[in-house]
Amino acid sequence: MNNIETLRKEHEDILAQLSNPELLSDWEKFQELLKRKNFLEKIFETEKEISETKNKIEENKLIISGGEDPELVSLAEGEILQLQEKEKSLIKNLDSLLNGNEDPEEALSANAQKSEGMSAIIEIRAGTGGDEAALFVGDLYRMYSRYAQNKGWRLKNLDSSPAGIGGFKEIIFELSGNVFEKMQYEGGVHRVQRIPETEKSGRIHTSTASVAVLPKPKKAEIKIKPDEIKIDFYCSSGPGGQYVNKRHTAVRITHLPTGLVVTSQTERDQFQNKNNALSILEAKLLEQQITSENEKISGKRKTQIGQAKRAEKIRTYNFPQDRLTDHRIKKSFHNLEAIMDGKLDQIIESLEKNLNT
Repeated sequence: MNNIETLRKEHEDILAQLSNPELLSDWEKFQELLKRKNFLEKIFETEKEISETKNKIEENKLIISGGEDPELVSLAEGEILQLQEKEKSLIKNLDSLLNGNEDPEEALSANAQKSEGMSAIIEIRAGTGGDEAALFVGDLYRMYSRYAQNKGWRLKNLDSSPAGIGGFKEIIFELSGNVFEKMQYEGGVHRVQRIPETEKSGRIHTSTASVAVLPKPKKAEIKIKPDEIKIDFYCSSGPGGQYVNKRHTAVRITHLPTGLVVTSQTERDQFQNKNNALSILEAKLLEQQITSENEKISGKRKTQIGQAKRAEKIRTYNFPQDRLTDHRIKKSFHNLEAIMDGKLDQIIESLEKNLNT
């Protein structure tokens, strides 16, 4: 326990250092401190989970010793066995962490990424269509989230601008795993045709959303120098109540050489938002680099997003006819309900077969 208390004091010291604006000039030290902070917090979370598991075991022992309800006693006995196994696993993880070893779960995730392929950052923006376009962004985000869940990919939200009526004006998230190979053909303008819930006359409404799929750079692939960026902090907006509106947790990073501006306000932690914004910036810089190289080779630029107008579409989701049509391969798929629930395998496989040259 004394060791834990020593680590808590170290954690407080790290938080104080991270709050120092002068640290921004030493980016490597900032990243090192942030990594240590996250590592220590993993130790504290594991310790807390062990304590909660012990309490649940004691509660079940009280139920068993009471012996009033045989069925309840039987359930308690079964749950104790599961909790005891969980406790052993947690204690083993905590011992490993306290000995300075890498978090087993993160190590597994890192190894999986190395063996599986390139991760991706997905950016979805509302196009034409007003409120319905924002709702469609929410639907696409849910579709890709479910698809990622089915594939065993890890999802992390990096930034979002929620719309008042639901959905999002824009949302950016990271998918970790063998992602880019599967998601690369999702980039472009997606069009939806359906009857909005607020449409009393039953008129079909058309709106669009644009999707960009950016490969996430691997370490050392994109190097950002501290003197190349300007970092601003401001109050977050959107859901979260008074807390997010009173604290300068949102982050805006401007990349001075290119003029690129990225933001993140999804977390209550200023440092995590800064890391999220950096991830977005690195992905966009890599995209620019790839585009520049492609221009040199082909002499022309291929864009994913365009202006997000109805005519610049790669795919149409027609709800009245229960049909999705991908215009690049001139093929239609039915059962939109399942597709919007993340059942994208058939579509992805068709795109890989017809567009992968």
